[in-house]
Amino acid sequence: MTNPNSATKAGALEFRGKRRTGLLGAGVVLGAMLAAMGVAQAQNVGPAPANNGGDDSLTWKGITLYGIVDIGLQYQTHGTPISDYFPPGSNEIIQKNANKSVLGFTPSNLSQSRVGLSGKEPLPVTGDWSGVFRMETFFNPQSGDISDGLKATALNNGRALDVQNSGIDTSVAGQAFQQLYAGFSSPTFGTITFGRQNTLFADAIAKYDPMGASQAFSLIGFSGTAAGGGDTEDRRLDQSLKYVLQYQGIHAGAEYKFNGADGSAATAYEFQLGGEYAGLSVDGYYLFVKDAVSVSALSAGQVGDLAGLGYSVSNSLSGTISDNTTYAIVAMYDFGAPKIYGGYEHIRYANPDTPLTAGYVDEGGYILAFVNEQVGAASTYVNPKVLQIYWAGVKYAFTPSFEATVAYYGIQQNSYAHGADTGCSTNISSGCSGDENVGSVMLDYRFAKRFDFYIGAMYSDVTNGLSNGFLRNSTMASTVGVRFKF
Repeated sequence: MTNPNSATKAGALEFRGKRRTGLLGAGVVLGAMLAAMGVAQAQNVGPAPANNGGDDSLTWKGITLYGIVDIGLQYQTHGTPISDYFPPGSNEIIQKNANKSVLGFTPSNLSQSRVGLSGKEPLPVTGDWSGVFRMETFFNPQSGDISDGLKATALNNGRALDVQNSGIDTSVAGQAFQQLYAGFSSPTFGTITFGRQNTLFADAIAKYDPMGASQAFSLIGFSGTAAGGGDTEDRRLDQSLKYVLQYQGIHAGAEYKFNGADGSAATAYEFQLGGEYAGLSVDGYYLFVKDAVSVSALSAGQVGDLAGLGYSVSNSLSGTISDNTTYAIVAMYDFGAPKIYGGYEHIRYANPDTPLTAGYVDEGGYILAFVNEQVGAASTYVNPKVLQIYWAGVKYAFTPSFEATVAYYGIQQNSYAHGADTGCSTNISSGCSGDENVGSVMLDYRFAKRFDFYIGAMYSDVTNGLSNGFLRNSTMASTVGVRFKF
């Protein structure tokens, strides 16, 4: 999200917190970082290591050019037309507007297509410290456009469900760089970076998801709800300070998001602790996000009201605001050829302590023209909403170049509806209890060092409260494609 003070229109964010509250939260995280940095003999976990400079490297004077181009052909039984801007291209997981079969080319099925630069430079007179940086841009190879999920969402403003295109909320909102950070790295003391960067738990999803956070074959890869601790926009954090450390098989980390203004509104913090031994790796996480934002397209009625509010239909969206508290545990065991994966996450959504009001400037410069009720008996989270996300899977390497993966993902939602719908377990309200189930299988064959071929399918369905308003309750997306990495 942008600086909360940058909203200049009427109804912009009201700050009710005090500066000392924000500084206290930052101090707790920074204290943990500094304490961890006192540990000696950590492994180098620098986020942007330079290439080894071999004959096939794209490294020059410590700066490496890298990238991924991933594109495939996909058939979906119940979907929506493929978007030129939405990072996955299609809604591979069943969505409310899915209603017809779709065939076409989709981007970034196994890995997000991107291009970037990273660097590492030893610092003189500092022992084993180096300066590091990374900057990378996401793009959609089937259209040649910069990835922008919020643009794809805004293009559905005012349109009936059955004529909408693919596009839901995401942290990828047309920014020039999806990650852009710099910092310092030491094999003794760990790595500290600052800028726009992944959350610690987003890094964990990439490691502990059997599908490697694939957008075409993984629920927690396609949706950033898990990685963002409740809302996908928080999968990557602006203005964040991040510290990671490995020490004799122990993992630790901390991250804090500043808001660039007074008080604690729109801040976040996160902690990680875990370890590995004899093929087993386990990590635990705690996340807290204030004023998390989830956006959706505007209804026809809301579009009709925009002119009177002074907002444009092309960059206006509806927002749901909450304070999110998350804890999770993830694990992986490497048997050699097979690897098994598993994870559990508990997310609690509550009304925000510092409500945001209409006119707030969200990530990518998009305007929240309308927001949910955040205070009082009619507010969204009078009863807290709880999501429980869990997954398990196996990856088996038949040869160093050929592997197969199967995975299952599930979501359970409690009944948080109030009034006449209190305690409901049907689809009469999105606040009723409900479930989502996802299963996938994928084969990946690496023809060459940088080029691989994949084929797979993912099935998803929703029930009860999680199916409220859906045109269809299930879909199957089958994808075949290629990926080139450099």
